[in-house]
Amino acid sequence: MRKLFVTLTCLCLTASAWGQQALWSFPNVKSTVVNTDGSITFSYLDDKAKEVSVVGNFKEISDQNLPMTKNEKGLWTVTTPPLRPEMYSYVFYVDGRKMLDPASVYINRDVASTTDIVIVTKEKGDRGSLYSVNEVPHGNVAKVWYHSDVLGMNRRMTIYTPAGYDQGKRYPVLYLLHGSGGDENAWSELGRATQIMDNLIAAGKAKPMIVVMPNGNYDAQAAPGCWSKGMYTPSGSRIDAPKGHAFENSFMEIVNYVDSHYKTIRKREGRAVTGLSMGGGHTFAIANLYPQTFDYYGLQSAAIISDGKFVADHFDRLQQSNPTLEMQMDRLFKSEPKLYWIAIGKSDFLYKANEQLRNYLDKKGYKYEYFENDGGHIWRNWRIYLSMFAQKIFK
Repeated sequence: MRKLFVTLTCLCLTASAWGQQALWSFPNVKSTVVNTDGSITFSYLDDKAKEVSVVGNFKEISDQNLPMTKNEKGLWTVTTPPLRPEMYSYVFYVDGRKMLDPASVYINRDVASTTDIVIVTKEKGDRGSLYSVNEVPHGNVAKVWYHSDVLGMNRRMTIYTPAGYDQGKRYPVLYLLHGSGGDENAWSELGRATQIMDNLIAAGKAKPMIVVMPNGNYDAQAAPGCWSKGMYTPSGSRIDAPKGHAFENSFMEIVNYVDSHYKTIRKREGRAVTGLSMGGGHTFAIANLYPQTFDYYGLQSAAIISDGKFVADHFDRLQQSNPTLEMQMDRLFKSEPKLYWIAIGKSDFLYKANEQLRNYLDKKGYKYEYFENDGGHIWRNWRIYLSMFAQKIFK
């Protein structure tokens, strides 16, 4: 019996030691070094591997595969060309197997895909600096639950309040919408929205504002793992809603909740809405449904949605299938919103639909602003668009 007790004690001590070792074990290699010219040196330690490469979004258009070279100590390395200030995603491929960086804790999830991240910055105010946590006054971020009668469920959203929020005045509100497969965490994590807002407000380039980031999936309560559905594998959510404008019809519940729980400017001039991809389509539909509720609209790589239907490349067909659309848009632009802004990359697969929307606006003589840049349907562009839009509103 004593022998068994000693054995169990040793096992417990071993397990405890292993747990402590796992907790306090540190990587023995610095996997990313950002050089003064903006290049990144990647390192991966594995003397048994036969082939290692790093794959990341180092190009404007597509991911780049960079083969790594091994030294006599089993350290694999490669250095990228000089890169622009930006936040970059990457993974390692080791003998054909995709692997996260074992020496990095900086990880993002996009739908069901996880990657490591590294930020390149060269000077204060550049894009990398804008996406970084700097020594500036910081706003607070809360995960907030509310009830939707329209969707018949409790739902979660992320809400950013700027530094100094508690000082007593009322603030304008930006409603910031994610894309298909995203959730209420997407903009604050992948989009670096909190860092962008902190830095722009601190620099005096954006007005202090509340930023509301709801979950735009009409059939979900919250991000994966954060509601009763459990720890399921996320997938791209449906854009077409069987109930028509399911999310958009519930949108005023969000506005009313925010107005009743936060110090908001409860007028049109104190509200803006913008979103990427599916969220851009939601913005398009919200503008048509509530033409005097918001004064600023931003369509980012918008998946144009009307009457609950998504059309990737033919706005003209969408217009023909929805006879109320023309009347809605005429009512919207006659109400003279302060900003109707469209932004998209030249190689975005939704470029044609957005081009046809612009042609329609031009034909009608409706006032809007347009921004076009390189790249496609990617977070790199959407971070840029948020940075631009935030500086245009509430002036």
